[in-house]
Formats: sequence, structure tokens, C-alpha cells
Amino acid sequence: MSWRGTPWGSRVRTGTQIAGRWRGLAVSLCWPGLADPAMIRAAVPRCLPLLTLASALLLAGCAGFEPQPGPGPEQAAAYRALTTPIIAVGDTQEHESTGYPLHDNDSAVDAYVEVTQRPPEQTLFGRRLLEWALASHPEEPFIHLGDVMDLSCRSEAQRISRIFQSSMSPGAILPGNHDGLMFGIFAHNLFDPAEPAARRWNRICRRGAGVGQGAFRTENEALSKRDFIAAYLTDQLSTPHPKPGLDAPPTRGAHLVEWRNPDPDAFLSAARGELIDGPFHADSFLTQRLVLPRAVEATRRTIVIALDTNQTGALVGVWDTLMGRSPGSMGHLHPDQVVAVESWVDEAIAAGDIVIFAGHHNWRALGLPSRLMLRNLMARLEHPLVYLSAHTHRGFWAVHRALASRPILELNVSSLSDWPIAYRRISFAYDEEQRRLLVRGDLLPQGDRPDASDADLLAAWREQACGAAQVPIERLADEDRRLVRIQKSSRGSLMEWLLAALGPVCETCEEPLYQHAQAYLDEIFEVILELDADLGRDAHKLHTLKLPSWCGERDYAACIRDLIAEKPTGFTAHVTLFQRKAALAALLNEHLDDLSSHRARAYMTCRAVLSAKDDFDATPEDRNTDRGEQKRRAEQFFRSEASVGMD
Repeated sequence: MSWRGTPWGSRVRTGTQIAGRWRGLAVSLCWPGLADPAMIRAAVPRCLPLLTLASALLLAGCAGFEPQPGPGPEQAAAYRALTTPIIAVGDTQEHESTGYPLHDNDSAVDAYVEVTQRPPEQTLFGRRLLEWALASHPEEPFIHLGDVMDLSCRSEAQRISRIFQSSMSPGAILPGNHDGLMFGIFAHNLFDPAEPAARRWNRICRRGAGVGQGAFRTENEALSKRDFIAAYLTDQLSTPHPKPGLDAPPTRGAHLVEWRNPDPDAFLSAARGELIDGPFHADSFLTQRLVLPRAVEATRRTIVIALDTNQTGALVGVWDTLMGRSPGSMGHLHPDQVVAVESWVDEAIAAGDIVIFAGHHNWRALGLPSRLMLRNLMARLEHPLVYLSAHTHRGFWAVHRALASRPILELNVSSLSDWPIAYRRISFAYDEEQRRLLVRGDLLPQGDRPDASDADLLAAWREQACGAAQVPIERLADEDRRLVRIQKSSRGSLMEWLLAALGPVCETCEEPLYQHAQAYLDEIFEVILELDADLGRDAHKLHTLKLPSWCGERDYAACIRDLIAEKPTGFTAHVTLFQRKAALAALLNEHLDDLSSHRARAYMTCRAVLSAKDDFDATPEDRNTDRGEQKRRAEQFFRSEASVGMD
């Protein structure tokens, strides 16, 4: 039986008064004549930034927080371990900061939609958090629950790939909404030369703004959903764990993935999917079958069916934005994907295996048709149901009883890009008589006892990462607090942003973008100068780099200071200075990936954590996307285990 099907999606409508006003403003200013498609298409380059902000405000301004029902107190049970632990992480969101600036992630937008722009320490060091988590558990397989990238740029994927391939543990990555979509929302057709937004996507991904670097000036710097899946499967071939029979997908053209590992106990045991080119690339999908390491006393095998919740359907265009649809925020599966995993479920039933489901989007963020299809599939199983997810950046435990009589226990992991920076160490146990499944999900890192507060979590990071950096912790804390204050105070004004976005289409209208982008690059340079002072020349070796010719005889520190001090006049001068800053920042950023000493890794990990916490503390409670400690506590964030039965 073929598992291929017809793509389809669902409509999700959300809104608040403030988002409605923004959407109305977008309509009235951009398209007074919605009946004329030609007028709409001509207005896209000018109005897309405003629509982006309207969409973001729409999502940020949804109904007030209401805690999800969670698991109750644990009851006595005779659990027998099913698995040894695995590491679960999510939302690294590696960000390319040196491409051509766009309105969509300008600092002026960041003042109104957190976190359009993260602290500069995250841009330079954030990927080290993933490296730290994996290196801290070298014997345990890992599952990344999606959003390895932010803008979906090739450079972002390459930096994360380097960490992925260096891990000695087997691992799997699920596609997230940022993995193949611009900003996690826009599924532009990169191969349509008539689509201005696709060209913008490619330009924002040109590291160093492409100055003097032909390798980074190609038309393939952005990654479509198809590109992401192909790159990930190719990376799997380069890991230390063999995958006989798995071939690298072709770079272009429709392609079916149908692979099974001849080793029945291999972590990545099977993969199925479909790669689609062109305007429907976001309909591509990849499902994976993972076999969890078996505990000595286990009587059953445990598998994870890793879903792709990002089959976003048709392109997210102007009409989608106006209607308040955001497939990037909402998760979708098409019937072809569900059919693709049916045989894995049937095999598990025949073998008596426990099946765990996983996807990037949290359960409530899945479209209703997707949840109905999954509920029908899950109904075949004669054991309790568990779903692992990410996407929210806050983490929780929840129990879902809608759509079917049997509950689903969900463990949602927090992110490695925004506070609370954390990950989970997960294992499973089962009581055969009570038919009750226990999920152990240790919140990590932790000290001598499980984390019970944000203070405990921060203390664990400080002890394990900051302590190994061999730099006084208060010095690091002062550096990060200062830079977060500078970043937030240097944001542009929204009125200035609107005037540029809505004014006549002209080159000089973009000048504020280059000014704001330069300010952010200056902050990145400040972090690098601090790294120089904190680690010393022998540790960072930045002085060994061949600098751009326009640095002359100056070393990197002097070149940085002169760039920061330079005061351009006029649009052309702003663009030229931005390009030089971007090129130098890209060069220095790439060099940081070569720092391999434990001390350097600890330093960068520590700085990323401290800046994320400082940024969180400086963000008003009503704008931190429900990541406040009390809200997370209401959804049992600090809980380390929970169980679920059949009713």
C-alpha cells in the first residue's frame, strides 16, 4: 500500500484588538483595492514588513494565559524500566546576523515583538549550548525536537551540522517551523525569480553581506524545507554511526525517502518522507523511527515515531497574513505523512512495543485535522499515550483528554535560545498490571538536587559552565548585563520604522535599517573585545586570522574600534560601512567555531546563558510569551516525572 497522499491543511484564526488594528492598518495603507491582484503583487515589497509585524503582534496578543491541565500526584506502581536515558533538546534557533538587514528582524521591531533580536552573545555563542548539552552526556542518544535554525540559512545549518557531526552519540533532528521557512513563517519559492520576497530571504542569508566573498553571494544561501531535509539526511551519513543503504538525496527534483536500517537495534532505525521542489517545498516531510536504548530489565521495546509537524501547505502569502493564518506557529500534518507511519505503528503492535510520539509543535498548537488524524492512529495502540514536543520555549507537563477518551501525557522541553535555557534527560518505565507508563524527565543541568526554581537552574549553569571558564563570575555577569542594557536602549523607534516601511520605495528609505544593523554589529564587536580580555590571546587566537584588506596593518581589535568610531554620512556611506562590519563580524564568528578547549567552550556557554537570563529579566512580564517562572510553575515545569494510564 502506498503511503503517499494529497497535501492539505487547516485554517487557524486568532486575534486581539491590537492585532486587528495593525492588520486593518496594513490593509488600508497597502491595498485599498484588494480586488486588483496586480496592485496587491506590486505592493508586496513595501507592505510585507508591516504585515510581518501585524502577524507577530497577532500571535503575541492572543488570549491571556490559562494553565493547561497537568498530571496529578503520582500513585504507587510497580514500574519496570523500559529504557536507559536519552537527551531531549529543542529550539536552538541558530541565527545569521551578518546578512543584508531586513525590516522583519530590525531592532525597532524587537522593541515591540520580543524576541525579534536576541542579545549579541546568543548570536556568537548560542550554538555552544547545544554542544554543551550533548558533550555532557556522551553515552546517551539525543533527539532534537526542531528549530535548529532561525532564518533558515545555509550558514546556520552548517554551524549546527558541525556540532551534530562531532557528537559521538547517535541522534535525530525533527524539522521545526524555522527549519525551511523564513523566520519560521514564510515559505517563499526560492526558485521563482519573480518573487521579491524570495530574493530578500536569500540576501539576508548572505553571511558578511557577501562582500568580497563569492562563496557567500550565491542564489542558494537560504534553505527551503526540501533543502533542510536533504542536508539533514546527508549529515546522517557523516556521523560515526553507520546507516547502510541510506543515500544522500539529490540536490534537486522530487524524491521519495524510503529507508530501513538493517540493524534492528539502531537508534535511527527507519526514515520515510517526500522531498518537493518549487512553490510547494513546504509540503515536503520527513518521518523517523527511533529505537530507544533498552534497559536490562525491560520486557518490551520502546520506539519513538518522530513526526514532521511542519507540512505547512500552500505558500504563506498576503492573504494568509491578512486572515491571521500562521502555519509556522500552528503545526500541520498531511494524510500522506500519517499513512507513511501507519505500518510502523502496526509493526509495534504486532511486536508488543511501546510507541512514543514526538513532534516539534506542542499538542495544542497542532491544527484540529492533524490532531484528529493522530488520535485515530493512536487509538490502535493498547498502551498509554505520550507525546514529546518543543516550540513553546517555556516547557511544561500537560494531559490532553479532548477528541478521545484516552489521555495523552505531553512533556514539552524548553529552548536552548531563550530563558529558561534547559534540556531534559528522558527515560521510560512501565507497570504491566496497571498498564501505566512513567516518563522520567530530569530537568538539566542541575546541581546536587533537582532544580526547583529558576535560581536553581541558573546556579547549575553557573557552577558547571561559568566555573570552568576561569573568569570571575561577577565580571561575566556585569559584562552581560551591560550589553543587554545597551542592546535594548539602542533599538530604533517604531514610527521611524513605519515611515521607512510605508514610504515611497527608494534606496534611502532603507537607511534606518543599516543604522540599526550597524548598532547590533557594534554590540557583537563589544562581546568579541570582552572575549579577548577574558580569555587571552593564547586561548582565542583571533590575532592569527587574515583580516580584510581594508583593515590595513591594524590588528583585529584596532580594526574593530575604528569601525565602531567611524561616522558615516549619507545612505551609500552607511551601506558601505555596514558591509565592512558584517564581513569582519562573519569572519570572527566563524573562527569561534574553531575554539575547542574546554575553557573556551565553557566561557561561550556561560555567556550565552547569562545573556539569555538578563534579557528575560529585562523583559516585561506581559511580553515574555508566558515564560515567567510562576506561569511555568503552574504547568509543572520543575516536575521531573509523571505517568499516564489508559483512562
